[in-house]
Amino acid sequence: MNTETIQLSRLIDDGYCLFENVLTQPMLSRLRDVVAGLRESDTLVASKVHEMRSAMAHPLFADLISWSPVFDRLSSMGFENPTFTDGYIICKPPQSAPLFWHYDWFCWQDSRAHDVMPQQVFLMYYLTDTSVANGCLRVIPGSHQRHNVLHEHIGNPHSQKLSRAEDVDQLAFSIRPDEVDVPVRAGDVVVGDSRMLHAAHANKSSEWRTVITLWFQPDYASLPDRVKAQMVQKTQEIPADWPVAAATRVKALHPTYAGNAKPYGRDLYRKNSATN
Repeated sequence: MNTETIQLSRLIDDGYCLFENVLTQPMLSRLRDVVAGLRESDTLVASKVHEMRSAMAHPLFADLISWSPVFDRLSSMGFENPTFTDGYIICKPPQSAPLFWHYDWFCWQDSRAHDVMPQQVFLMYYLTDTSVANGCLRVIPGSHQRHNVLHEHIGNPHSQKLSRAEDVDQLAFSIRPDEVDVPVRAGDVVVGDSRMLHAAHANKSSEWRTVITLWFQPDYASLPDRVKAQMVQKTQEIPADWPVAAATRVKALHPTYAGNAKPYGRDLYRKNSATN
């Protein structure tokens, strides 16, 4: 089997896969400079866990969103016409708390919520090498398809209490027996199913650790109408002051829906009755 076939199998079975050396060094340097500027301008929303900002904060991210080497990899995996909805710059400060266990799917009411193929994936680009010491990604393989004990305890996986890391002794911050660390090198991309439980270690280093997370729908055309409607609703607007070329590239990747189906809304809870 070729690399892409193996990675597709990992994405389906484990919920994630890794492609190495996707970004060039010049692109990494440009991204680092832009993120540093955003951080210095206080335009990132801060918490004890991390600072966040929309990927629409700077037109350079149009280059990342439309990065052709990634689309080549996705196409080789069978995802020939992916769409893009939203993205975030997530900066983890030095000596910051761990990120809680959570998933990023919301259409759990849908009858296809547990399909084998992912309806939405994250692409995580880290701007520095990561390790347990500086807050690398942690995942629970298979949790996108199978019930996990954490599903019974994390409740709302994006609550303000969790975001503020008020109680890091609760299960949402715990070290799990079935977790796997995903350390990467700067320029790699982690592709993950949005239903998979994932978290991050505390950043115990003296340096910032930044990841740019972009959300794609690998086979948007096949999604149910209500899911399509929700994807269109959550798509981030392109700033009016972006250069035309940058705005055009991103807009071409946006999902469209002309039907009358009602979006699901932010149904973030994975009900036990819906698990398998």
